[in-house]
Formats: sequence, C-alpha cells, structure tokens
Amino acid sequence: MNTCKHWLKPITLEGNHVRLEPLSQEHTEALGQAACDGELWKLWYTSVPTPEQTGEYIEKALESQQRGESFAFVVRHLASNEIVGSTRYYDIVPHNKRLAIGYTWYAQRVQRSAVNTECKLLLLGHAFETLQCIAVEFHTHWHNHTSRQAIARLGAKQDGVLRQHMIMPDGSLRDTVVFSILDSEWPAVRRNLTAKLERHC
Repeated sequence: MNTCKHWLKPITLEGNHVRLEPLSQEHTEALGQAACDGELWKLWYTSVPTPEQTGEYIEKALESQQRGESFAFVVRHLASNEIVGSTRYYDIVPHNKRLAIGYTWYAQRVQRSAVNTECKLLLLGHAFETLQCIAVEFHTHWHNHTSRQAIARLGAKQDGVLRQHMIMPDGSLRDTVVFSILDSEWPAVRRNLTAKLERHC
C-alpha cells in the first residue's frame, strides 16, 4: 500500500473567493490562458509553463502524483468562475507528518488579491487540521524576493538556504530558501490569514 496516497486523498477545498480543484488534463486550455495573463513563463526564477507546454506540465504533475510525491490543484476564482493558477502539496512525508506547499502561480489579474491568502488558508488548514501535519514547508528561489516576502507575511519562519540546490531549465543554479510553519504556530497564522481576508471583503 502506498502510504502517501492513503494519507493524502483527492480533495476539493473551497472558500469564499477560490475553489482548489484536483488538477487534470481537462484544465489544459484554461491553465494555459491563465499563464498568458502576464506572460508568467518569462519570469526566469519560476517554473510556469508556456501555453504550448501546459499539457506536458500537467502530465508531469500527474505522474508525480501517481508516485505519491505530490498532489496538484488548479485555482478557480469563484467570482469569475475562471481558472487563474495552480498550486500543490509536494515533498510529502507521511511518516513524519510533513509536506511542502508550492509550485504556486497566479494570473497577473488576481495577484495581490484575496486569492493567494485564501489558497494558503485552505491548504494550511487541511494540512494541519485534517492531515495533522507537524510542519509545513515553503521553498522559493533566492532571487524571488516577491515570493520570499509573501511567505514571510504568512507567518512562516526562514529555516535556511540550500545553496546550489537545483539546476533550473535554463541551466542556472538555484539557491533555495526554506521556510516552515509548525503545528504550534498554526493558530496564530490562521488568525493572521483570516484577518487579511476580512480586509478584502
């Protein structure tokens, strides 16, 4: 039995602003259109697919999911009923009750809105309250200052930097900044995220 699949079952998570739906090949066109809003693939420190690469991007995500390594979602903006991005659980370690949240990107039009805040609230809530995680990690590129600041604003603490951690598609070497939230910190983080969402209402 794959303990990861047993621990992390397919689920849809819904709030007031977004619904996180399990990623499938049916989302190929909509996800490609979302990436076009801001031409997100041009950001060299991220891994957003071009419209032509979206099918392959989804296929690789689903293969990783089949191996029990991750579980990917599309982000549906409820007000417009449009797919506006993607996010996932990954680096899943059931016996240590740990996982990471990442591979997150959003169409430019919903950036700096309630979308990311509610996505994180839903993902963290499920991780800590349903899966009973003891820690949730976030990883980002050293040069992705926007992402680093956003993760810190969640209430995550920086654990350290993994130097030359990854080889990027363009051949450059990525230093990865690692953050985490512990289960004991989750109640305060939840209050912070809930307060941020109330300011968007």
